Amino acid sequence: MRVSTFVFAAIVVAILVPGAPGHAAKKHPFTVDDLLAMQRLSDAKLSPDGKLIAYTLRTTDFPENKGRTDVWIVGTDGSTPRRLTDHPESDNSPAFSSDGLRVLFISTRSGSAQVWSVGIGGGEAQQVTQLPVDVSGFKVVDAQRLVLAMDVYPGAATLADTARRDQARKDGKVKALAYDELLYRHWDHWEDGKRAHPFLWQAGKTTDLLKGVEMDAPSLPFGDVGEFAISHDRTTLVFCGKDDGPKNAWSTNDDLWSVPLDGSKKATRLTASNLAWDGSPTFSPDGKTLAYLAMDRPGYESDRRHIVLMDWATRKTRALADRWDRSPGDLVFSTDGKALYTTADHVGNHALFRVDVATGVPTLLGDSGMYGDAMPLPDGAVVYTRNTLAAPKELHLLRSTQETQLTHHNDERVQAIEWGAWEQFTFKGAHGDDVHGYVVKPAGYKSGKVPVAFLIHGGPQGSFGNDFHYRWNPQAYAGHGYAAVMIDFHGSTGYGQAFTDSIRGDWGGAPFEDLMKGLDAALAKYTFLDEKRVVALGASYGGYMINWINGHTARFRALVCHDGLFDVTSAYFGTEELWFPEWEFMGTPMDNRATYDRWNPMLFVKDWKTPTLVIQGGQDFRVTDAQGMGAFTALQRKRIDSRLLYFPEENHWILRTQNTKRWHEEVLRWLDTHTKK
Repeated sequence: MRVSTFVFAAIVVAILVPGAPGHAAKKHPFTVDDLLAMQRLSDAKLSPDGKLIAYTLRTTDFPENKGRTDVWIVGTDGSTPRRLTDHPESDNSPAFSSDGLRVLFISTRSGSAQVWSVGIGGGEAQQVTQLPVDVSGFKVVDAQRLVLAMDVYPGAATLADTARRDQARKDGKVKALAYDELLYRHWDHWEDGKRAHPFLWQAGKTTDLLKGVEMDAPSLPFGDVGEFAISHDRTTLVFCGKDDGPKNAWSTNDDLWSVPLDGSKKATRLTASNLAWDGSPTFSPDGKTLAYLAMDRPGYESDRRHIVLMDWATRKTRALADRWDRSPGDLVFSTDGKALYTTADHVGNHALFRVDVATGVPTLLGDSGMYGDAMPLPDGAVVYTRNTLAAPKELHLLRSTQETQLTHHNDERVQAIEWGAWEQFTFKGAHGDDVHGYVVKPAGYKSGKVPVAFLIHGGPQGSFGNDFHYRWNPQAYAGHGYAAVMIDFHGSTGYGQAFTDSIRGDWGGAPFEDLMKGLDAALAKYTFLDEKRVVALGASYGGYMINWINGHTARFRALVCHDGLFDVTSAYFGTEELWFPEWEFMGTPMDNRATYDRWNPMLFVKDWKTPTLVIQGGQDFRVTDAQGMGAFTALQRKRIDSRLLYFPEENHWILRTQNTKRWHEEVLRWLDTHTKK
């Protein structure tokens, strides 16, 4: 199950990629401790003059079992990287003031999350907002105004009223919750009656721009102020939100809305004619055009996103690059307004593209790793983040065809590691289609046969590729002596929308065939892989596939199932976002039980034989803990070697530092037990 989202003709030629630059005398294989030690860069923002970049840098505090975040700044030429904040509390989400002389950020140093600021040259930080509720995000309007995102009770008269209600709830002796409609819980939290709303802040005063409205903006559970766009004349906020009432649980009809920043009028829906998802708004430099992304098919969250341009004066729209068979991410205009920069999954990478506004022609700028946070400069260059299978995310600059790395927070750590080299390969999969995969060699491999960790991605509309992943990193297995094999089966993203769509109603069909054929192809091509010592691991949809595999093949020595669906019928009634199973299984269990039964791992438990480690998060409301417990009960009742690893505080992902370490230790121990006998 998913978390949560140009035509090519040539087959990628497989090239063995060296692991890390340089050759240190003493290198060591990659471990979970190395994973946790990497500093994580995020939230990159460009200054108004295009000369500086502010960003958040996360450092793991293992004893405190959390990450510590600070705000950094660096020149767009890579000069003078420096830390702007150094406080034990969290400092994150930077943005430049309108004059570019200060950096605003969110900090918890006052006891709650508020907006602070610091000069670009450093110095003492100053508190900007002092409000009775937490600020979750902000956008700079001008020198005097901010748009803040805060969670409030829609009916509360003031922010203080929201704070009083929160305190009363906390102090109350009865913790019962009551609901009259869906959604009553989402991702990892129970609904409490509050909504995320945009507020105008000016001189300490706040105005709720959605006063009394039962709608979340930013959207939940993963939306942020990147969904906000401010008009060129600084009078209007455009935002993304869904207002389908009781249908919110099975509707994907997020729309774009506009509302005056002075709060003088109610919000107006801009994309009412499209009953599917609309989002990611951004204005052109001259303010005449609003660009955004849209899907065509209601109820399908993984439909292809395409670019739409709206004339802001007339509200007329036109599609841009509509024949481009990729699904672009966030958009940003070039400084002259003649192009849009975006990223998209692309043949096992997440590539950077430039789309011409006049013609709609996309140009591939980079496809070696995972690109993001594109920031065009006035001289035509572009800054972005990039990471690969052997390097965490850092800032890079592309000028013409020359790439320069701007930040170097992890260089020493990267150079100290003996990385597993990797190679991409293709084979004929289900329906005779070309399917892609990756093989990562064990670190320091010299000769002989090695055990295989067969990693299966989630989604299912997702991809395992050239990415430095903090939860499913193939280098963690390569560093432990395994070769990692990953297949982008039918349903994966980055290979055209038809390929992504093909998994609908076929969860255990073509994807399973691709995985088995892909493993066979890898074993035939790479003779160092030991076909007698293969283990399979997956989470979410990957966990579903582990349970499906257990009932359909005995070729694996052991399995690892993390938050995977065991009974797809009961999973429908336990999950929160109903649009997902209703699309994937073409209806509800009440009106299309046959499809649910056809692809239900529970109905094949009689054929389970393989030792399985089951891992489950207690706060996972996407794939509830009943699924993991059901799989473990089935394994135990059949007397199959099995173990349940349960994390009461974790959601669909393992996020806490020490839990991450325990997860990797348990998984690797389980694999070793069954491959090194």
